[in-house]
Amino acid sequence: MKSTIYEYVDGGWSAPFDTSADGENSVVLIFADSDVALIEKPLKEVSDAYPKAVLMGASGAGMIIDDMIGDGILSAMVIQFEKTRVQLHYQEVKESQDSLEAGYKLAESFDKEGLKSLFVLSDGLHVNGSKLAEGMGTVLGGEVVITGGLAGDGDSFEKTWILVDRVPREHYICALGLYGEAIEIGYGTGGGWQQIGPLRTITKSKENTLYEIDQKPALGIYKEYLGERAQYLPASGLLFPIKLIGEDGNSKIRTVLAINEEDQSITFAGDLPEGSTISLTTSNFSSLVEGASYAAGMIDTEKFDTIPSKVSIAISCVGRKLVMKQRTEDELEAVKETLGEDTRQIGFYSYGEISPANFGKCDLHNQTMTLTVLGEY
Repeated sequence: MKSTIYEYVDGGWSAPFDTSADGENSVVLIFADSDVALIEKPLKEVSDAYPKAVLMGASGAGMIIDDMIGDGILSAMVIQFEKTRVQLHYQEVKESQDSLEAGYKLAESFDKEGLKSLFVLSDGLHVNGSKLAEGMGTVLGGEVVITGGLAGDGDSFEKTWILVDRVPREHYICALGLYGEAIEIGYGTGGGWQQIGPLRTITKSKENTLYEIDQKPALGIYKEYLGERAQYLPASGLLFPIKLIGEDGNSKIRTVLAINEEDQSITFAGDLPEGSTISLTTSNFSSLVEGASYAAGMIDTEKFDTIPSKVSIAISCVGRKLVMKQRTEDELEAVKETLGEDTRQIGFYSYGEISPANFGKCDLHNQTMTLTVLGEY
């Protein structure tokens, strides 16, 4: 397996394309600005350079290249597999309530024999990530590693896209299937958010829309919590996500996607079931960096010791970027330090991350650093 990263900066590419890497088992991962008009030219150029390869990509709230935030409007990693077979499938999602069925259909579209992993990219605004993960996990169980993320759009929440047949489109999910015994896959996810204030109970919700907390309008409580920052919702909600506390003591972070003043509801990137215990959270620079280090530490790097070339796909939430600001690259440096300097890394800042927590079926995470590490024996 070989990999090369290219970045489109100031009207040109960081290096000439190595077109010898084009082939049916080559994959070009593309992460770019959400403004489709802005990326039209570089997207066509990279697509033309690799006509045989599988192209998949998504809009991001910032691109990740190794241990740096990309300065350009588009980044691309060309991965040339030698022994691993690849498949790419798409699934349309017209409305958020179709996400569970879309997860089923997407997972069912893959050949099951020899399938080791799915890497998934999804529309970030019209998909319920929890239902998507549930649908895929129900079909494939815990034997197939499923990781990925939801496309981003900075703190604008206006438009996200993924590539569908090499064209940026909304309302779609795509997944890359990796096949064979030669592929080694590692994954990890870590947060770093701390609970503040009392524990509360969800008294009215429907899937990923929250209506009441402790029998009071959810938006009113959330605005009271945010204070002056409430006027900047939904963007300011990225700084103060909600922690969903499970009966087993495990927790998930849920981040705001939209608000509705009329019914005083808040829509999140994942489900918030009625009766669940939640808390409000906050964080700081150091704890988020520790969370990224934890994600990298979950990966069994010894498995990759005999692999000469490996890649990391890093998907971190835009909320983390807003908290860390100019120190954001510190979390990328922490990941690279753990994975090793010989690991090439690409990724983006997202509206949600998909990964198993520790083992088993995949799930949706918010406000985490989530890593997918690939190598080939």
